[in-house]
Amino acid sequence: MQISTTFRHMEASPAVREYAEERLDKIRKYFQRELLAAHATFSVERNHNHTAEFSLTLPNGIVLQARETTEDMYSSVDLAAARIERQVRKWKEKIRTHKPHGGPSFSIRQAVISPESFEPQPGDDSEADKGKATLGKVHVVRERTLEVRNLAVEDAAMQLNLMEKEFLVFTDVDTNTISVIYRRKDGNYGLIETGASAPGT
Repeated sequence: MQISTTFRHMEASPAVREYAEERLDKIRKYFQRELLAAHATFSVERNHNHTAEFSLTLPNGIVLQARETTEDMYSSVDLAAARIERQVRKWKEKIRTHKPHGGPSFSIRQAVISPESFEPQPGDDSEADKGKATLGKVHVVRERTLEVRNLAVEDAAMQLNLMEKEFLVFTDVDTNTISVIYRRKDGNYGLIETGASAPGT
């Protein structure tokens, strides 16, 4: 299996790339067709932790993701690949029978904002300072673009698990409106139905 790779804060390593390809190749046995896309990101943090992150896209649009961090890159690769394989075994029948619902997708922006952007700072006691948190520019730690796809609610729950995310924004195929599904602390799923129509509809 050929995968595209990104190396962050470390030199590109053909050995790590080949090892990741071998580990991910074992997952192909669960699918009848080749993966549509596969990407691996390898990074080394300042504390010398090694992180391996995989993102695999199937021909039916389902995305599989896993991320693991250890003190050794090969161990991180092993654990991340094993997580994906466990998820695939758990959801394999739903993955195999999933049919894309079609319709246009669109993109949204997700940003991570520093808490200092909103919390009062020492000395901010004057009337002029009270609105500073909301009126000033926020400090964006990182941001990325997310694709919003057309999904049934049960498919959105499956995709949420396979991507190992806390929430997923999607267009509900039954209502054609934007919804958000998320995992609650009590183990249940939360569903927010915004009632807003998807762009272009």
